[in-house]
Amino acid sequence: MSAYGSIPKSSNSGSPLSATFWGVRRVALSDPLQPPVDSDVTIHHLPDVSAARSYPGLVDYLGVVMAKEIEDGRTYPQETMSADAFETYFFSGDVFVAIIYSGTSGHEDGTQATSTIDEARQQRSWEECLAGFYYIKPNYPGRSSHICNGGFVVPPIQRAKGYGTALAKSYVHYAPRLGYRGSVFNLVYVNNAASVKLWEGLGFHKTGVIPKAGRLRRKDGNGEEYVDAWVFYKSFVDEDGSHPM
Repeated sequence: MSAYGSIPKSSNSGSPLSATFWGVRRVALSDPLQPPVDSDVTIHHLPDVSAARSYPGLVDYLGVVMAKEIEDGRTYPQETMSADAFETYFFSGDVFVAIIYSGTSGHEDGTQATSTIDEARQQRSWEECLAGFYYIKPNYPGRSSHICNGGFVVPPIQRAKGYGTALAKSYVHYAPRLGYRGSVFNLVYVNNAASVKLWEGLGFHKTGVIPKAGRLRRKDGNGEEYVDAWVFYKSFVDEDGSHPM
């Protein structure tokens, strides 16, 4: 539920969009002199919670990961999130999950992947194979519903491996294909330096700052602090209104 009430999904939502490959380059933070490791993920579209529930344990795992992210108190504004609240919040939009590819890497970003989630999973646990997930949903209702918003989560055990970049690139690929003409992120907290750098690198522009927008937990765990937030925007259309896909 937003300040505008419940906002219906894009009219283009419905049938799943094709799965795609996205490359990942992982640099060893412990030894930057080591050569980077290249791998791929496949991104899969889940248009509703029923589609997600066809994969046993997936929704529950996503909910647990999201609840931990909320509990950490450094990236999302919510303070708690039950399993039911997670479903309502996340699956009010189109959801995309990234599965770590177990085959040979080197696919071009955005090329079609023919595997299903089960085939890509290769009987691995969700903890082993799920690199991250995100939603795409309208940020505003009605006459402004062509502007979308996204929310991203990378499980703690998969962080610092380059998966966030792959998720973000695929977001810019899929959002226009759902019919959106642009994207806005309302609250990118300034302490989230990795996200700020990522969105700027993908052509998003800072359109404003909201002072003291978040009452977030300190990184060292000692209390809370008020943190500013950037508003980011990117258009998906050219000046003539066409989608440059």
